[in-house]
Amino acid sequence: MMKKLIMIALAGILAYSCSEKKQEMNSANPFFSEYNTPFEVPPFEEIRPAHFMPAFHEGMKAEAEEINGIANNPEAPGFENTVVALDRTGRLLSKVSDVFFNLTSANTNDSIQAIAKEVAPLLAAHRDNINLNEALFARVKTVYDERKEDTALRGEDRMLLEKTYHNFVRGGADLSGEAKERFRKINRELSVLTVQFGDNLLAETNDFMLIIDDQKELAGLPPFVAEMGAADARAAGLEGKWLFTLHKPSLIPFLQYSEKRELREKMFMGYINRGNNGNAYDNKEIALRMALLRLERAKLLGFESHAAYVLDNNMAKEPVNVYALMDKIWAAALPVAKKEAAELQEMITAGGNNFRLEPWDWRYYAEKLRKQKYDLDDELLKPYFALENVYNGMFDVANKLYGLTFKVRTDVPKPHPDAITYEVFDNDGTHQAILIMDYFPRSSKEGGAWMSSYRKQYQTANEYITPVITMVMNFSKPTADKPSLLSFEEVTTMFHEFGHALHGMLSDCRYKLLSGTSVSRDFVELPSQIMENWAAEPEVMQSYARHYQTGEPIPQELIEKMKQSKNFNQGFAVTEFTAAAYLDMAWHTLTEPGVKDVIAFENIIMKEIGLIPEIVVRYRTPYFAHIFAGGYSAGYYSYQWAELLDADAFEAFRENGLFDQKTAGLFRENILSKGGTEDPMKLYKRFRGKEPDPGAMLRRKGLIGG
Repeated sequence: MMKKLIMIALAGILAYSCSEKKQEMNSANPFFSEYNTPFEVPPFEEIRPAHFMPAFHEGMKAEAEEINGIANNPEAPGFENTVVALDRTGRLLSKVSDVFFNLTSANTNDSIQAIAKEVAPLLAAHRDNINLNEALFARVKTVYDERKEDTALRGEDRMLLEKTYHNFVRGGADLSGEAKERFRKINRELSVLTVQFGDNLLAETNDFMLIIDDQKELAGLPPFVAEMGAADARAAGLEGKWLFTLHKPSLIPFLQYSEKRELREKMFMGYINRGNNGNAYDNKEIALRMALLRLERAKLLGFESHAAYVLDNNMAKEPVNVYALMDKIWAAALPVAKKEAAELQEMITAGGNNFRLEPWDWRYYAEKLRKQKYDLDDELLKPYFALENVYNGMFDVANKLYGLTFKVRTDVPKPHPDAITYEVFDNDGTHQAILIMDYFPRSSKEGGAWMSSYRKQYQTANEYITPVITMVMNFSKPTADKPSLLSFEEVTTMFHEFGHALHGMLSDCRYKLLSGTSVSRDFVELPSQIMENWAAEPEVMQSYARHYQTGEPIPQELIEKMKQSKNFNQGFAVTEFTAAAYLDMAWHTLTEPGVKDVIAFENIIMKEIGLIPEIVVRYRTPYFAHIFAGGYSAGYYSYQWAELLDADAFEAFRENGLFDQKTAGLFRENILSKGGTEDPMKLYKRFRGKEPDPGAMLRRKGLIGG
């Protein structure tokens, strides 16, 4: 809530003029002054929902004035006064947007959700006012036509020019008349639907609760799972009961261990029917409307489909190249998944059961089979993966590779009490970045894990702006007698997001448009996925995997079992994932608006690719947040595209040494620091010395020989 206005008494109460009121309101709004905090990190404890809309309005107004100044500049259009000037606009708007949209994902509430709905169409209109400004585009086009062949314009400058021009074209600048107006309306409607989809999904996830009041119903659950359920129940005011939710730290172990098949089914069906319950939070019509609006917009811009529009800006370039990748992966993974299903069915039958393997059975029997084959399960591993040990091990990897060090700063603001803030120092001891880590689930946070920024790195002639990066996860909270203990899948997730964080923290670019993770969608996952490799290396694991009670390092015997079982259940994992990539492409390669029934369409796609009934696509349409509430439309394939790169890239470290300084230096110099300043394949080849080997990923997963 904004600070109260102080009335001044001068022989009575003197009413403020409107301008004076506005000035006082502005002085109370943290966004309207420089942050008086270490490293100018947002003063989260001072920011209230009431501050956002005034700051958004002022930010849009300020940027509009800056844009008009560039568009109406009497000087001849030039690279500095037009293209560079554009990159420098919108500082206040970025300042408020970076805080607001991080909170909508990680710490939302009713007020923030209401603001998001209100501001989304305003921001869409604001962006369109810039992209569709004819005078501004005329200047950009003049510079582009004059300088695109100019050899004196090199490197980052050339890429800034090219991306600025193409962003305008992709933003509708070449449209005219009715097409331009329709383009505006589509963007405005999509902005509102995107927010609504995410809000609905969060509400559906939070609404589901499996409450157990009979201890017998906990059969099969390890102590750590039962303790977590009891803790969640206490937090919800359900003393003496156990609560399980659709948040992954609760859902996954329940599906892995619960002997109560009917409860597994209830949990699983609750999860896969989010957004598909015919209630106020149903997402089916929203998803369909978004897909059709995206198609219409793509056609306005001259593309056959939304996928063609998106991929034109990615490494893949065309849908045919994405399908070629997915078809190759699918052909290798599906037969393996079928064999895995048959093996699980055999186990069910051998146990005296006559039911057919169903999706809610898969994780339960896969966990039993893994224990049978390798004498290994998560219950054995979790005590060695205490959260604090894992992130310290992760920081140690960054130190050995890049010389980075991390220091906890309790004097730096943080967005939630659970978060931890670090100052990051480069190898010469200088300040490099701020990193904010937010680990645990809550009802105000979306599911999953992600990296984002409260401030991107860039530089001007007078200042070097260092980044403020955040990593957000959803790991099990500590209990009364145990720290947060992670599954190895969660360990891998943290290393993955840390790779994104390194991409943001080690950025060394001049222009904001190109810095950090501002790269094509199918390249952005390379830094994250290559980091996952170090998590599983025995040498690294010995340093961070220590028993939370004894401090003893993980036994070599367990590491060997993990190594032997690393490709266990890969048919399931790859098939489940690739099915979602096919579904994404199916929605976004539509060329005509003929779909009427969302679930029927989804079922047709799954039947066409031959997905077996024992496996459900990883993300069904009504909760496919990556593509309907995030930035991955026609881009979910990008994880696999980047995995081809990462499997090949990590071979360089295997060949030269896990912490070889020359190899790490090449990766930092050509991948992590460069952002989107050059063509990604050129950057990759400069690091690796060759194009990636496309078979490296399939060999690593054990799906093909070699």
